[in-house]
Amino acid sequence: MNWHDFWSPIRLSLQIALLSSVVVLILGVAAAWWMSKRKFKGKVMLETVLILPLVLPPTVVGFLLLIILGRKSWVGQAIEWLFNAPVIFSWWAAVIAAVVVSFPLVYQTMKNGFASIDPELENAARSSGANEWKVFRYITLPLNFHSLGTAFILGFARGLGEFGATLMIAGNIPGKTQTIPTAIYVAVDAGNTTMAWAWTCAIIIISFLMLLLTGNRYPGVEAQAAVRKK
Repeated sequence: MNWHDFWSPIRLSLQIALLSSVVVLILGVAAAWWMSKRKFKGKVMLETVLILPLVLPPTVVGFLLLIILGRKSWVGQAIEWLFNAPVIFSWWAAVIAAVVVSFPLVYQTMKNGFASIDPELENAARSSGANEWKVFRYITLPLNFHSLGTAFILGFARGLGEFGATLMIAGNIPGKTQTIPTAIYVAVDAGNTTMAWAWTCAIIIISFLMLLLTGNRYPGVEAQAAVRKK
């Protein structure tokens, strides 16, 4: 077995999953907090659009991203002009694909987390003179550490296992855009079951360890109870 060929997709997949999970966590937290605090006409429609990638086939998501970010679109041309290189068939395209497909999971997790917080705790902080940013930073976010950790793990795991959308806009270039799922697909197609099994075991172990971290590591309801006692 060629160990260089084995480790290359793993390193790239971890880089893509880590970066995409950080980006999608920031976007998901911001969107969930903003949506949970506002009521407006068309909110249901907007929320449906936000979670739509969760039910769409990954190839459909990849095709739409290919149209939006392609070299013939104004978005793709602007990116190419700004960075002097197209985003399509680069590892950044894989990051974008992972962010889009994992966003609904992060958004829904954080939305449920924000909904579980007792409004009285936030109102008590506001009555003490705290602005919305301080309420979010010192009350809302700390009480959502459990949801925050879960959302990060889900975003990481979804980005790590992304295949369809990544293949559509990033391709399968060894050493450049080839991730573990695409590498497994190529290995199976070529009849190289040894490498396919090695990558399969690797992604199972990584996913298992990440899910194991969700355990009881982050305070959830217990934190709210502690705040009430104070």
